[in-house]
Amino acid sequence: MFKNYIRIAWRNLLKRKVFTAINILGLAIGFGGGILIYLFLSYHLSFDNFHANADRIYRMNTEEHRDIIEYEPSVPPAFAKTFREDYEYAEKVAKISRQDGLIMDVEKNGVTHKFKEDVAFVEEDFFKIFNYPLVNGSNNISLSAPNTAVLTEAVALKMYGKTDVVGETFVLQNNKAIEITGVLKNIPKTTFLDREVFVSFENLKDFFEFAASETWGGITSNLQTYALLKPNQDIASIESVLLELPKKHRPKSKNKHIYKLHLLSDIHIDPLYYGGLDPVLLWVFAIIGVFLITIACINFINISTAQAFYRSKEIGVRKVLGSFKQHLFWQFLSETFVISLLAIILGITLALIFLSSFNALFEIQLSWRDLVNYEFFGFLILILTLVSFLSGSYPGILMARIVPVLALKGKLSHNDTGGTTTRKVLVIAQFAISITLIAATLIISRQIDYAVNTDLGFDKESIVMVEIPESLGRIKLNSLKERFSQIPGVQNVSACLGSPGAADNNWGTGIRYHNRPEDEEFSIEVKAGDVNYLNTFNIPLVTGRNFFESDSAISELLVNEKLGEKLGLATSEELIGKKIEINGGGTKGTIVGVVKNFHDSNFTEGINPVFIADNPNWYGEIALKINHQNTASTLAQIGEKWSDAFKGYIFDYRFLDERVAKQYETEQRYLSLSKVFSGLAILIGCLGLYGLILFFVGQRTKEIGIRKVLGSNVANILTLFTVDFFKLILIAGVLATPIAWYLMEQWLQGYAYRTEIHWWVFAFAILSIMVITLITISYQTLKVAVASPVKSLRTE
Repeated sequence: MFKNYIRIAWRNLLKRKVFTAINILGLAIGFGGGILIYLFLSYHLSFDNFHANADRIYRMNTEEHRDIIEYEPSVPPAFAKTFREDYEYAEKVAKISRQDGLIMDVEKNGVTHKFKEDVAFVEEDFFKIFNYPLVNGSNNISLSAPNTAVLTEAVALKMYGKTDVVGETFVLQNNKAIEITGVLKNIPKTTFLDREVFVSFENLKDFFEFAASETWGGITSNLQTYALLKPNQDIASIESVLLELPKKHRPKSKNKHIYKLHLLSDIHIDPLYYGGLDPVLLWVFAIIGVFLITIACINFINISTAQAFYRSKEIGVRKVLGSFKQHLFWQFLSETFVISLLAIILGITLALIFLSSFNALFEIQLSWRDLVNYEFFGFLILILTLVSFLSGSYPGILMARIVPVLALKGKLSHNDTGGTTTRKVLVIAQFAISITLIAATLIISRQIDYAVNTDLGFDKESIVMVEIPESLGRIKLNSLKERFSQIPGVQNVSACLGSPGAADNNWGTGIRYHNRPEDEEFSIEVKAGDVNYLNTFNIPLVTGRNFFESDSAISELLVNEKLGEKLGLATSEELIGKKIEINGGGTKGTIVGVVKNFHDSNFTEGINPVFIADNPNWYGEIALKINHQNTASTLAQIGEKWSDAFKGYIFDYRFLDERVAKQYETEQRYLSLSKVFSGLAILIGCLGLYGLILFFVGQRTKEIGIRKVLGSNVANILTLFTVDFFKLILIAGVLATPIAWYLMEQWLQGYAYRTEIHWWVFAFAILSIMVITLITISYQTLKVAVASPVKSLRTE
């Protein structure tokens, strides 16, 4: 019986090749987009779940309660030892500290080769918590002894040209000889780990003394603590017990800590703790996937119900010959199934063709192998069943209830085959989805443009940032800056902790103002820089003067206007001459100048109070303002002088405007997502419109001939077909505008500084759909409009 239905369905579909092709292509595009979204979601939702004990692995986080609550993915360095020794909640506890861009020297055949790698310093139990096997399959990884390391196969091949490197040594950061004690299998991409070289935690003190210490004095995002809990632990109960730790170890701190446990598999989708992916993006993907398939189904229903009017005689004959309603229903459902099956095959092909571009867009590594699993085949069967049933049921019911006598006499009305009202409602829904996606794309684009191109309060153009890889004294530092200044293309040079905004090493600390007895409730951002800092980044002074260079400890400093606002002062002038202490009194100085506020972070956060002081021990970068002429030559000369100063290191640089733009990578992905899938939604809609207009033109061919005989011109006939669609677009626009407005307003709430939503955005989206609709229906309409009316009137 089933084979018979399929055979008849295939024969019927071949009779209507054009409409069948339109339906298959529309569904295939929807399926292709849906498959890519499925792969994206499954990739991220399976993140870290390959660990054997993923449901018991937790990262320790900190809520910092000042005047606002800040969320940090770290705890004080001493926390791990206390949690391990004083409590019995965990089987294993381990710390990891990430350090970027360390130099590794490897000697091969008497020649030293240099590699720059991101390194993780880990405690011995780290690899007992996380199941990363060695190449030989064992998990016997030991990093307890100092000067030992393990690395992945990929890094071993890159550095040594082989994977059998146990016992080999490399020199880390031109200082320590490190012995390789194991080679790990390549780490899956679906993990929180972004390192492939792991060094004993005992060596961390040579690179980051604070993180290697046992102190409760503060936290750093470069140090994380993980724990493998014992089975059946009550997380809320553990967190309540941990409330006692700050009272014991930080009793006088204004920065109140609350320690939280964060499940490993949730880390990457929690925006509070700088997760790699905003969960809102996952929801957006899922909703857009539903939109795509919904639009494709709408197209199918519209075209199928429109065709029902012309298939009525076929149905009438079938009923006269003995077909029952259920036979006709299942026959039409079989046709829908065949179309959906062909569309899924084509959709998979399209998804595979564009998979590499999709990977590049979202910086992931999906493969065709991700399609070969039971979950994916289950997803396909589910989609095939749902689409076939949902798309085919309504047209099938309409076909089955056709009265054969009326059908054979040609007296059926359009209401008997679904009517125009249903089709109009479906087309309106289709237009509304497209308008919403276009409006969202425009608003996201405006917000990114606003964030990247708005005046940030400092100059970010033509500024090159280069690293200071080792500590320099004042004399050597000034000598290096002088050599940079002699390069013809360099206009200004400043040594600093980081750039005013978009710095990777922001440092927030407590502050005590003047003679006040206690620290303030808020923190202050430290932006260390020399006397050229303001000129290099073009930061204007509001009042006072710049500080003078001093060979002794910090004595003079600058602050921004925001500090005065947070302190409740009426004017910035009141700050001049006042003393402040930061970092628990470790740094003191007198305010000699107040600078204009600048954005020290991205636009999701407000402007923070800022402290600028001259301290060579804090500097990590040199900023060079260059002109636009001979940029390549200027960079080459900067590299030469840098390499002379820092022998044994690898020169690298980054333009500040690129660093600022990098902060908005997530938003750029939102924008790319909106553009790609808005385009797909519009393309599917255009296919549906083309199919409908093909049907309507064929239906009204004789009417067009009569109108031409009576004097109508091409413009009149084109208007005849477009006006009705334009009315539907306007209705869709009225429905979509408040929905899109609300959704984008909620999205913009995540930004402390954001663009406004203007009415013209929605007007433009509606007008765009009108233009696209006009282009879509013009070809077929004009072809009939310019045809001879005699031919049309002779056609029955």
